[in-house]
Amino acid sequence: MKKIYLVDRNCNLKSDLQVVMKSEAKIIKCEPDNIEKMLKNIPDMFIINEDGLDEKDDVLSICETIRDDEDNAITPIIVLSSNTEKEHIKNVLKKKVELYLDTKTDCEILDYYIQNLMRLLNSNRMVSPLTGLPGNVQIKAEMKKRLMNKEYFAMLYIDLDNFKAYNDTYGFSNGDEIIKFTANIISKYVLQGENEENNFVGHIGGDDFIAIVSDENFEEICQNIVAEFDNQVGKFFNKTDVERGYIEVENRKGLMEQFPLTSVSIGVVEVTADRFKNTLEIGEAGAAVKHLAKTIYGSTYVIDRRKNRDERKKTDLK
Repeated sequence: MKKIYLVDRNCNLKSDLQVVMKSEAKIIKCEPDNIEKMLKNIPDMFIINEDGLDEKDDVLSICETIRDDEDNAITPIIVLSSNTEKEHIKNVLKKKVELYLDTKTDCEILDYYIQNLMRLLNSNRMVSPLTGLPGNVQIKAEMKKRLMNKEYFAMLYIDLDNFKAYNDTYGFSNGDEIIKFTANIISKYVLQGENEENNFVGHIGGDDFIAIVSDENFEEICQNIVAEFDNQVGKFFNKTDVERGYIEVENRKGLMEQFPLTSVSIGVVEVTADRFKNTLEIGEAGAAVKHLAKTIYGSTYVIDRRKNRDERKKTDLK
C-alpha cells in the first residue's frame, strides 16, 4: 500500500481525503516538527496543507528540507494553499514541487492528481525493463530506510552460476528468459505471507538480484528458491545437455570447455542493530558471502550470521 504523508496541523483534510481515495493509498498525518522522522520512512508522496500550518511553519523550508534529502529527491510533493499571490506560487514551485493547488480543490479531483502522479512516478523510476523490478536507486533507499530505523532484516544477494556460458550457447534471448524465470521465483517466495508488504525484491542488473526479508524466515525462503529453481531450470536446456549435466562452449583458443548447467547462488547477511554503519558495509559483507556460495558446486545458499563488526567466526554454510 502506498503511503502519503500529509503535513498538516489539522485533521479535517485527512478524513475527507481518505474517504474518497481510489488510489489504494494510506494517508498519514504528520506535524511539521516531525519532518526529519518522516523523511526516514521515505514516503511515496508528500501533501503539504499550507493553510493547516501555524505562523511559525514555513512551507518553503519544509519543501526544501524534503528535496535536500537524497532519499526523497524524487518523492512527489503537492502543496495545497489559498495563497494566490503569483510570487508566492513561483517561490514554492522553485523548490521542485510538482503541484500547487488551491485548498478549495475538490477531494475527488485531488485524488486523481495523486493517482496520476503515482503512475508517472512508477513509470519513470529506475526499474528493470526486463523484469519490472526496482533498480539500484530504490534498492539503496530501502536499505537506508531500514538502517536508519534500526530494523532487523536479512539481505539476500542472488545471482546465477555459469550464466555467461549459457548465453554463449543458447543466445541472449534465451538468457533473458532465464533471468525473468529467476525474478519470478524470487518474487514468489519473498513477496508472500504475512510480511509481504515489508519485504522487497530488486534487480541490480543482468543475473544479479537483491531481496530484503524483514523477519527470520529467510532461510526457508532460500530453500524454496533453490528447490524450485533446480526443479524448473532444465526446461531452458535441450535434452542432450540435461542428460549429460553440462554444456560445451568453445573458448577463445578454439578449445571446447565444459560448464555445469546454470544454478543459483544466494549469499545472506543478517543485519542487526548497530552491526553496519552504512549500505556500503552491508554490500561488502554481501559480496563476500555470495562469493563463498559460488565456490560450492550447484545451487546453494550461505548465511553470514555475525552479529557485529568484530565477530569474524561462524559463517554458516547451507
